[in-house]
Amino acid sequence: MYTVPKLTDYSLSALDAAARDLLSALDSEAAGVNGENEYKFFRDRWMARKDGIATQINELWLKAAPKEAKRDAGQRVNELKTKIEAAVDATLERLRNGTSAGRLDAECIDITLPGIRRPLGAEHPVIRTMNEMVSVFRNLGYSVSEGPEIETDYYNFESLNFPPNHPARDMQDTLFLAGQEKKALRDRLLLRTHTSPVQIRTMEKLKPPLRIVIPGKVYRNDPPDASHSPMFHQIEGLAVDTNITFGDLKGTLDHAMKAFFGSSVKTQFRPSFFPFTEPSAEMMVSCFICGGSGRRGSEPCRPCKTTGWIEILGCGMVDPNVFEFVRENGYDPAKVSGFAFGMGADRIAILKYGVDDIQLFFQGDVRFLQQVG
Repeated sequence: MYTVPKLTDYSLSALDAAARDLLSALDSEAAGVNGENEYKFFRDRWMARKDGIATQINELWLKAAPKEAKRDAGQRVNELKTKIEAAVDATLERLRNGTSAGRLDAECIDITLPGIRRPLGAEHPVIRTMNEMVSVFRNLGYSVSEGPEIETDYYNFESLNFPPNHPARDMQDTLFLAGQEKKALRDRLLLRTHTSPVQIRTMEKLKPPLRIVIPGKVYRNDPPDASHSPMFHQIEGLAVDTNITFGDLKGTLDHAMKAFFGSSVKTQFRPSFFPFTEPSAEMMVSCFICGGSGRRGSEPCRPCKTTGWIEILGCGMVDPNVFEFVRENGYDPAKVSGFAFGMGADRIAILKYGVDDIQLFFQGDVRFLQQVG
């Protein structure tokens, strides 16, 4: 490491030689600075007021010089001080610009490459089921729509053609928020009992034609047991256009079930009733577990209760009364028609994964999730 020598010869050649030695040491040490701590040591070694090299050359070279050599010694010392200060500043700038050896090594890494993704586990079986079913309808040209889980009575019931005395409006079936008694019935807040309010909200925003699929959580005042939960998941769909018929509904759902459960699955429609569709139907699929035979070897097939059919969803043609609520946005029931359907994602997941208790989906038991994840 460089040490400032005492000069005994103050000739021009001797001063020039001493200056060259100092500058050579300065350049060498500056090039070796690669971090903040090294820079601080380098700066203090060369520029500290008490014992820095710039201070030492002033004491050992200029003050100790004989009177006749002070001019030449002073000129050299001033030049060296300027160069020392410039070298220290340049070293700091180099570090700030990231050109130190360590930073240059880091820049050799191609930061455009994808990062290493930390595995966070598998999709929950219900979420996976929803995503798979939604992807089936997205491949048919449907868009995904979502809406709030806290809804008003208007969107959840009134605009969907539920009469004021319908049992679903009762607190025994629906979870209402507290403190709503003073509000008008249509403004009272509740936890949505189905994802159907999103149909109305979407029709208020978008003009026909319309094709949407709606996944989401819904809530009902059901005590939890093996087949019921106060919170569960639904997937609904809505298609509106001119000249849509029940045949379009059947063809769409038949294709979707074959895409999801397998091409050998058959579908069947049975008459039913829903306030917001007319006519309405329940769709059955042939049991994909027993192949529609009703038996699994010598044992009866429990999922289809030996019938060979499993009820999957409710559906129907949109009731013209529902279109009346959005008539001003282009949904004149005399000009457009549509169909809607809705299914329980949890029920489909139960059948797909052979689960006999819906509560297992919500208890967070890692052992269960590892089996079906």
